[in-house]
Amino acid sequence: MARPSEEFLLAWSSLCSGDPAPGWQAIALPPAGRIDIQAGRRSPDNAEAILLGFPSARLAPAEKLPEGQGFSVERADSDGAGLLRIALTRRAAGSAELFAAMACDVVGALDEAAAAGAAEPKLLQVFLGRVGAWQEFMRKGSQSLSPEAEIGLVGELTLLRAIIDEGVTVASAIESWVGPLDGVRDFEIGTGALEVKATLSATGFPAKISSLEQLDDSARQPLFLAGARLRQGETGQSLPELVEEMRDVAAGEAEAVRLFSERLIAAGYFDAHADRYIRRFTLVDTRVVEVKEGFPRLMPGNVPLGVTKATYEIDLDKAAGPSIPAADALKKLGAI
Repeated sequence: MARPSEEFLLAWSSLCSGDPAPGWQAIALPPAGRIDIQAGRRSPDNAEAILLGFPSARLAPAEKLPEGQGFSVERADSDGAGLLRIALTRRAAGSAELFAAMACDVVGALDEAAAAGAAEPKLLQVFLGRVGAWQEFMRKGSQSLSPEAEIGLVGELTLLRAIIDEGVTVASAIESWVGPLDGVRDFEIGTGALEVKATLSATGFPAKISSLEQLDDSARQPLFLAGARLRQGETGQSLPELVEEMRDVAAGEAEAVRLFSERLIAAGYFDAHADRYIRRFTLVDTRVVEVKEGFPRLMPGNVPLGVTKATYEIDLDKAAGPSIPAADALKKLGAI
């Protein structure tokens, strides 16, 4: 659970770093386990920040820290205390309101992981993973999802639930959901992958393919395309209801809860926007087809020399190959 925003806002309002020399002013906040937490301002730009002190965890010298459009992450001076001190700082162009929400969420994730008994190196990875999710969120524009993206996320959550219902553990299923993390395909599971497409079309199944690599199975096999046909109406579930249903499924498993929260943020779903998603959807049918020889697709190896990028559309109803149950696809993937 995110920390209350007042905790950070009051601390930031009481600080004013007008010193022209580079440095920090900071106020200690309750720690997250062994991790020191401070709200601070950096001089000379007076930027809001949260500072985290890790007593023994260390970053690899070459490890790249995440960086988003509205924030930066940097190593901060440890004042000789022997700590790894990391600062999450708002950029001048970044929204103060959104940065406060990010700070609350990131520190809240550390609180939950520490309460679950996570060791310090794990807490460092929790921090980096959560900030990485916000990096994706801001890269996507930090606005509410477009109608098309809303339908796409409904389709992905529908398949995620189906994967869990077929016997894949909750944490493993959520970890395999890599699409929000800028994955080429939505799920990398077992030895292969699953790409999900959702449509409201009652006739035909238009599926937009975003790259030459999306249906390329040369690196991971087998590859399946799962199509979820939805119907919009007064009944069914809204996107926020699907999200809450999945949270209930993950409840009680700290790692699953953490991973699901990260994936949602990276997918562009922000709880503060939930009231904007009022459409309700019913799953009409699901079509799962293996992508192999004979399937209509463009790949790096079958396009003319010189073609390096492409987006295109196929009709999944006309694609080669029979539709199979999700359980059969998961068995072939080695996931169950």
